[in-house]
Amino acid sequence: MPTVVIPFAGEAGNSRVRGSESARRRLSLAMLGDVLAAAAAVGAALVVVTPDAEAAAIARALGAEIVADPGGGQGLAVAAALADLEPGPILILNADVPCVVPDDLLALLAATPAGGIALVEALDGTTNALSLPSAEAFAPLYGPGSARRFLTRASELGLEAVVVALPNLAEDIDTLDDLHRLQPRCGPRTQACLVDVPVGATR
Repeated sequence: MPTVVIPFAGEAGNSRVRGSESARRRLSLAMLGDVLAAAAAVGAALVVVTPDAEAAAIARALGAEIVADPGGGQGLAVAAALADLEPGPILILNADVPCVVPDDLLALLAATPAGGIALVEALDGTTNALSLPSAEAFAPLYGPGSARRFLTRASELGLEAVVVALPNLAEDIDTLDDLHRLQPRCGPRTQACLVDVPVGATR
């Protein structure tokens, strides 16, 4: 099994979901828990990189190692987590994909070319999941259009790369509309949290 790295910045990553800061925080932590549980169920080693003490406590309870987030965004956070990993394959998962189930992760691994890269592109062209053969294949390329940049990076390294269609990983929670649309498929922690998250507005 690979090591699964999950960067978690906190509720700031869900700032477009309407609700109080405390409600968005509870939602962010619940989604992190669901993503961690899916990864733990496939027997993967878990690493969470975060500046958030409460998130770190949740991650430790699910068997994850904690790496301090150095600041500077998602790419630098992931790079910090990768710096001390033992050689071997790596999955990098966003923390806002609460629909993910273990079979999605196994499917992503199965689709990864030998020695190559696989990714799951979000609906907006960003990257929700990366499967890498080693830490050296990573570069901090997140942001708008990042899926295309990761594919270009693989080509520059001479690595085969594929885009894998996995709806539970491709669809993340960025807005209230996402929350409404994906609620029936969310994991149990997110479902339990939703009773505390205001959902009256649509934008």
